[in-house]
Amino acid sequence: MLSRDRFRRYVDSDVVRRFLFSLARESTWIEVTTRVEACRDPKDDKFLSLAISGHATRIVTGDLDLLSMHPFRGIDIVNPRTFVDQAKRQDVHE
Repeated sequence: MLSRDRFRRYVDSDVVRRFLFSLARESTWIEVTTRVEACRDPKDDKFLSLAISGHATRIVTGDLDLLSMHPFRGIDIVNPRTFVDQAKRQDVHE
């Protein structure tokens, strides 16, 4: 995804490489133990399966097929703007 041309106008390959290295270092790998077939776009089921298997509380996406499912099995599905707004409100209250 980050290698797509539309992102290249914002960041160069070195920035992408450093970001992916940091992401891999800080990530927790999740084994998908629950398969979900619920999204109107079957290609998006993998994200739901990962969220359920990883006990996620939130999926952040711009994908309308996923956003239309909010909430899904107790998992909030929000767009990036909503996520940032929620995070800012939480910081204010802490």
